[in-house]
Parts: sequence; structure tokens; C-alpha cells
Amino acid sequence: MKVALVYDRVNKWGGAERVLLALHKIYPEADLYTSVYNREGAPWAEEFSVKTTFLQKLPFASSFHDLFATFMPLAFESFNFDGYDLVISVTSEAAKGIITKPGTLHICICLTPTRYLWSGYNDYFKNPLIRFLSKPAVSYLRYWDKIAANRPDSYLAISTEVKKRIKKYYGLESGLIPLAVADLGKPKETSEGGYYLIVSRLVYYKRIDIAVEAFNRLNLPLKIIGTGSEKDNLKRMANRNIEFLGEVAEGTLGNYYANCRALIFPGIEDFGLVMVEAQSFGKPVIAFRGGGALDIIKEGVTGEFFDVQSAEALEKAMEKFQNKRYNAKLCTDNSKRFSFANFRNSLLREVGRGLKNL
Repeated sequence: MKVALVYDRVNKWGGAERVLLALHKIYPEADLYTSVYNREGAPWAEEFSVKTTFLQKLPFASSFHDLFATFMPLAFESFNFDGYDLVISVTSEAAKGIITKPGTLHICICLTPTRYLWSGYNDYFKNPLIRFLSKPAVSYLRYWDKIAANRPDSYLAISTEVKKRIKKYYGLESGLIPLAVADLGKPKETSEGGYYLIVSRLVYYKRIDIAVEAFNRLNLPLKIIGTGSEKDNLKRMANRNIEFLGEVAEGTLGNYYANCRALIFPGIEDFGLVMVEAQSFGKPVIAFRGGGALDIIKEGVTGEFFDVQSAEALEKAMEKFQNKRYNAKLCTDNSKRFSFANFRNSLLREVGRGLKNL
């Protein structure tokens, strides 16, 4: 088969990009279509044949894609997929809106329905003036997004939460696909260090501020891996028991997982691959009860939940955690549900069903 992959934009590294690399292992000859490509921000994409839209030629579009949201529908509709047997879109925005002919199977791996239009609208448009000024653009994009949502032949959601959102906002049914955890290798040293760990982009909706506030009061050691727009604010908040490590190479990341007491996960994620990574090293996770965490953590067995996004609620969960012992093998076994083999098999079953129904 001739296969194409489609992704909203190629300019960063994160969980969605890991999905693309997993797809590349299954379909190594597949072309990758995207709105804009920033080589500096996405060195992982060098092994792909990347095809971009007219937006690539516009100044700043590859770095400040948010400014070009109203152009995304036209950009993705401009692609031509004649000659492809299978197109797989990986999207949390406009990539699902590509146009394919009846002889081409289009499967959408949905990271979430467009967040700033639906589930995250109130977070993105908190400012009343910005909300008022953006109203015409949002109305147009919501109208287009609902039309575009009906273009894929089938959907695979990355979590139960995303499956619910697809039904709520698009009125469509979807299957589930278990995302594949990265193989971070065997750590050089393994011990249960005295520190807790966060691995995250440092942006507001990840709610790292909750953990900083809680650990300031608990005076327990916390290491934070990642960078982002909230880094300086969080550093100003943090006491000396909290260490910011910035970006860490994957070869080193495994050592931090292997030697921590637990991973702290205070945000709501569509899935949350770092939780699976921590579990793969036999480590429990203390997470907010929501989003993808509900599919990953087995409460009281491989981790604990807290029910309110507040420092106080996290502190109570920490007290509960410190009074229990967790079986590392049960955590590791739990992570095996999210293997590359399970991801590949789920996808290939969906492809097989889709080709039969064309």
C-alpha cells in the first residue's frame, strides 16, 4: 500500500510526535504531510519525507502557528492524496479535515477534538476582550471543524476521555488505541532515591504550580524535567528542595525514572505517556483523577489519585502514598498494556476493517 501520515504541525517534541515515530516503524515509507515544518524545533522528523502547505512560505508561520489558525482549514484541504491507499491523520486540530477520494481509506488517530474550540475554550479565551474579538474566527472554525470531523472513515481515540469528547463535540463513535510507551533502555543504576519526579512541558495547563506549592510545604525533594513558558514563574515560586533540570536526553531520562520514589502528575492530559514511562520503570504515579490518567493508573495498586487540582489535595494524596508500599512488578506489568505490539495490532485491525468496508 501507498501510505501517507498527516499531522497538524511539525515544530516540537512531545507525546504526539512519539505516535508518529511509532507509525513510522509500521509504515517506514510513508510520507508525512503537515501545515508547517520547523527543522530546528523538530529534529526527530529528519527521517521522514515531509511535505508542507503554502503556510511554510509565510514569515513566522512555522514558529507562531497560533496566529494562522484561520488558514489551517484551507491549508489541509489543499493537499492531494490521489494515489494513496491509506491516510492516517494524527491530530488535535485541523489535520482530520483533509479531503480524500472514495478509494482511499482515512483513519484518524484523534489526540482530542480541537481543544481551543471545545473542551479548552474557556482556558484559551479567558480575557473578555480577546474572547469578543475572536468570536467571528471561533464561529467559523467551529463550523468548519464539525464538517471536517466527518471526513475520516473511522476514529481511534487515545483515551476514554478523548472518546467521550469525540462523541460529545462531533457526535461520532470511535475505537480506542493503546499508545506505545517509548523504550528508554535500562538505567545505569537503579535505586529508590529520596526524590519525587515531574516530567512535563512547563506551561500553565499542566498545573505544575500545584506541585511546587505542595512540595514547598512538604519540604520533600522534587526534580522537574522540562521547559516552557512557565519556567521562570515556577522557579520564583520554588524553595530549595525543588530542582529544575531543563530538557534531559532520553538516555538519561530513564535513570531519573528508575531512581525516583514516584512520578507526580497534577494536570489533565488527553493521555499522558510519561505516566506509562514511569510505570515501565516500576514506579507508582500520584495523579489528578482525570483525563488519560484514568486509563493508566490502578488506584491503590500502581499509584494514587487526588480529586481536586489544589496543593492541599495533592498533599493529602502524598500522605496516603507515604503510608503504603507499592509492588514495582505490578507497575511494570501495568505499563505493558501500552506496548508497541499492542499499538501496531490495534491499528492494523482498524486498517483491515476499513479496507474491507471501502
